[in-house]
Amino acid sequence: MKQNGTLLNTVENDIESIEVIGDEHLGSGKETPMRQGAFDLDEEDKISMIEEHMAEIMNILGLDLSDDSLKGTPKRVAKMYVQEVFKGLNPSNRPKAKMFANKYKYNEMLVEKNITVYSYCEHHFVPIIGKAHVAYISNGNVIGLSKINRIVEYYSKRPQVQERLTEQIAEELKQALGTQDVAIVLDAEHMCVASRGIKDVHSSTVTSHYSGKFKQDQTKNEFLKYLDL
Repeated sequence: MKQNGTLLNTVENDIESIEVIGDEHLGSGKETPMRQGAFDLDEEDKISMIEEHMAEIMNILGLDLSDDSLKGTPKRVAKMYVQEVFKGLNPSNRPKAKMFANKYKYNEMLVEKNITVYSYCEHHFVPIIGKAHVAYISNGNVIGLSKINRIVEYYSKRPQVQERLTEQIAEELKQALGTQDVAIVLDAEHMCVASRGIKDVHSSTVTSHYSGKFKQDQTKNEFLKYLDL
């Protein structure tokens, strides 16, 4: 009985620690945590399995799945998870960033502001909504503007913490552009803060990444001036 009691206490402490980590919005690293064999199932299999589990969750909550308004919900949620809001988990959806020669010889900063960010908190699976501001200085190649948006979207479409999302966007851009001269500012509202827990609807979270020339105060301040921050 003593051993069982010790085990129960350990489990309860672990659960409490997990809850605290979730509310503190901590992340485990730059890479999205993925289990081994994450891509063994195809999309249709994943949708089918999620549909079954979602129906069971709704049943446990006491909802009547025979109602016309609810009976299609498990399938809709499953398709939404796999094909829309979490499609960034599938590496086959990674955008191909085609490079172009910088024929204009434009050697100044390029800034793309107000890129829509619509992600989901990995602790509660509720939305993170905000804007990303991205800048880079070409070292000989440039990227199509829409590809910057697609990179932001790709890493947003997965369960996230904002710090990791910022770093993943920055690292992808540096790899694609072949330069360290990249800056990111991400300003977002977290529905896990606004709609539950503390229920603060007025706060937002700002994260940033500066590398290469953007670590220099003059270059960083120029970027921030464009953002009015």
